[in-house]
Amino acid sequence: MNMKTRDIIKKLSNPRVRRRLKIGLSVYGVLIMIGVLFKVVYDIGYFNAQSLKNDKNAELPTTYPVLTMESAQRIVSGALKEDPANPKTIVDQIIDNNHKLSTIIIENNKLKKIAWIIEMRLFFTGDLFNNEGYNLTEGIEHQHNISRGEH
Repeated sequence: MNMKTRDIIKKLSNPRVRRRLKIGLSVYGVLIMIGVLFKVVYDIGYFNAQSLKNDKNAELPTTYPVLTMESAQRIVSGALKEDPANPKTIVDQIIDNNHKLSTIIIENNKLKKIAWIIEMRLFFTGDLFNNEGYNLTEGIEHQHNISRGEH
């Protein structure tokens, strides 16, 4: 053994150095353990959040109901409290079939009107304006050559 190795061994055999070395290594080990613990806790939380997110996405409907002439007629007859077997107001055409806001043309006493069905259940006639103030009802009436009758 050479001189440097003997000096290192001699210094390490000193009880004061040994105690300081044990304290230093213990503190270093505890820091590593805390780091590993934080990493494990983070990973568990992250994977739980991901699975919760996936569960919520799985609950969302991937398909939306489609408005048919029959379902539109049922909604209109129900809203106007007409006999569904012999309605006075007839759904003539579905213009825009959207699950949030559908546009339909209804006819009553040979008078055609633009009507709206909201979320496949609420029915109303009247003017609908977009966020720029444009009257959507008038625009669709003009597009389909429907004259504005007495309301």
